[in-house]
Amino acid sequence: MHRDPHTPSGTVHRLTLDSEVLAGNLVGAPTRRLVDVYVPHGHDGRGLPLLVDIVGFTAGGPIHTNWKNFSENVPERLDRLIAAGEMPPAVVAFPDCFTRLGGNQYVNSAAMGRWDDFLRAEVVPFVEERFACGGAGRRGLFGKSSGGYGAMVHALLHPDFWAGAAVHSGDVGFELIYRHEFVPVLRALAKEPDIGRWVDAFWNAKKPKDSDVHILMMLAQAASFDPDPTAPYGVRLPVTLDTCELIPERWANWLAWDPLTLVESHGPGLAALKALYIDCGDVDQYSLVYGARRLHQRLSAMGVAHVYEEFPDDHTAVDYRMDISLPLLAKALS
Repeated sequence: MHRDPHTPSGTVHRLTLDSEVLAGNLVGAPTRRLVDVYVPHGHDGRGLPLLVDIVGFTAGGPIHTNWKNFSENVPERLDRLIAAGEMPPAVVAFPDCFTRLGGNQYVNSAAMGRWDDFLRAEVVPFVEERFACGGAGRRGLFGKSSGGYGAMVHALLHPDFWAGAAVHSGDVGFELIYRHEFVPVLRALAKEPDIGRWVDAFWNAKKPKDSDVHILMMLAQAASFDPDPTAPYGVRLPVTLDTCELIPERWANWLAWDPLTLVESHGPGLAALKALYIDCGDVDQYSLVYGARRLHQRLSAMGVAHVYEEFPDDHTAVDYRMDISLPLLAKALS
């Protein structure tokens, strides 16, 4: 819904990509994937920077190109920002990375699939070849929540591939945001201890409960950060099932994926980025602001150039923050 009906509209191309790297994943994620691609009005994509939108848990990229009530979807937001001269033109890709466990952390996993490779080895070349956009030094990615996590981890692990990243309310500080969540997981599994049957029952329910979506999220994290290829859906928990005590070697595998851990070994590489933007609501209901502050402080101490902002809001419905991040990325990559 354009704020100004006279704003010229870009074109959203709905493409299909048959993935090779996702073959054999243990959660049954289809290898045929939608990739929506936005091209600005008056352009065919040639020579423009490429941004990749990786969304939060429970969503897939094309949700951001759907019609949206009371607000703009992302293509309409891009139309407005570009038409107003606030943002240089850019091609934006919206890959579908949804899974049977409800979402994605955008890392390679023996259970969830090779989602890191999917983005870098398949989605980006697929879009760049078709639209003659992007290329070395002209690629960026952005996301919120799990997508923000993915953007931060990709920036840390692959600053030679991505030249910019925007991290909105990303999962940072696993001790703060995940450790206390295993009690409700165990309570849910008490009724059905077999994780495979629990997941199947979730999908067979006429109306999944909101609380069960949160349980599914924790199973998705387990399959992402510490997969067990012999377990149903590749899920094993880092706690004892009777007393909910952390299993040190299991929990260590989770913490190895925390951006607060990764920054210690990979932080200096972020100097290669042209832009790094991080923000979080100051009353984020998942306590993500504390991890964001720690990450900001560590990056500052390491001398890594970045923009960090807190804003007066929580975790919900904060797409308006893209009005800041998308121009910042596009300007840096143009």
